[in-house]
Amino acid sequence: MRRYLGSLLLAAALVSPVVFSGCAARVRVYDADHGDYHTWDNNEVVYYQRWEVDTHRDHRDFDRRSNDEKKEYWNWRHSHSDNDRH
Repeated sequence: MRRYLGSLLLAAALVSPVVFSGCAARVRVYDADHGDYHTWDNNEVVYYQRWEVDTHRDHRDFDRRSNDEKKEYWNWRHSHSDNDRH
């Protein structure tokens, strides 16, 4: 039994990052002003961090931002397409 438990724990440790990262890519955030959804994935995180730097803001999780700050982010985001990343 102990031999199987160790193997099971090792398998769970190896598989869990794949399972959880797959779920993270499916988070969608609704932008009410522009009437569209955005997938909150690594690509969006890069833009969000760039917005924080460009607008001289301290880092804070997006869901903890005020509604006004979220609006500002989505307005900024819509003016920065996926093709102009640096």
